[in-house]
Formats: sequence, C-alpha cells, structure tokens
Amino acid sequence: MHAPGIWGIIIVAAVVLLLFGRGKISGMMGEVASGIKAFQKGMKDEDKPTPLEAGTTIDAREIDRSKDV
Repeated sequence: MHAPGIWGIIIVAAVVLLLFGRGKISGMMGEVASGIKAFQKGMKDEDKPTPLEAGTTIDAREIDRSKDV
C-alpha cells in the first residue's frame, strides 16, 4: 500500500471538520492543552522533597496519634 496523497488528506480533513465542527475541535484541543499543563505541574511537584526526605524526625507518639484519628 502507498501513503495517501494530498487529495486524500484534504478529503479526510474536510470530513472531520464536517463531523466535529470548528468549535468542538478547538474545545478538544483546549482540554488537551490543560491536561498537558496539569501533567507538567504534577511532574514539577513530584521533584519537591517531602518533610521526611528533608531530614525531619517524627516522634513515635505522633505516629500513634495519627492512627487513632
């Protein structure tokens, strides 16, 4: 099989535009962009050390109290 030509690509693009419309496509792309931004923010937050990693010590009594709650 061979790759689709320019006319095939144009026809597929026209059908997609007719089915979804410009508003829906731009809305979907906005949702994808916000998802990517949230993922990048989550990756940045993951790099921050937690208090336990920073060398903070926890008293055993504090751990027992957290289990009672």
